[in-house]
Amino acid sequence: MNDRRLAVEAWESLFRAQHELFADLGRDFTDSPLQQGEYDVLLTVTRAPDMTARLRDITRLMLVSQPSVSRLVDRMVARGFVTKCPDPDDGRGSLVRATDAGARAFREVARIHAAHIAERMSALSEDELRQLRELTAKLRAARTPAG
Repeated sequence: MNDRRLAVEAWESLFRAQHELFADLGRDFTDSPLQQGEYDVLLTVTRAPDMTARLRDITRLMLVSQPSVSRLVDRMVARGFVTKCPDPDDGRGSLVRATDAGARAFREVARIHAAHIAERMSALSEDELRQLRELTAKLRAARTPAG
């Protein structure tokens, strides 16, 4: 078992860094054609084959509830950023596909957002960035069973 005090201090530092970075990088969406949640949906969809992803996969990657993602996707359909249709392989599921307008809006915001991320993360060396990626992956993989 790790030193409890050190574990709490490390957690608090990680939490505060994440919170500050998220707030800072969230400013990229102030005058953007996309809201941050819409960007997150399009990030998953545009990376998928044929720019089409299952709604359940989008939900799994986002940090909000399934009903919230469904409502967000429905609003994006109304705005013309994505289309939604039944999943032929899963009668209860849906497929979400980026429209040309959605992919264009995503690319526009992604260029700016990625530049700001790179700028903010430039405080770390490439070795530190790799180590951070590995450490956060390790933390995510070490989930404690619910109960």
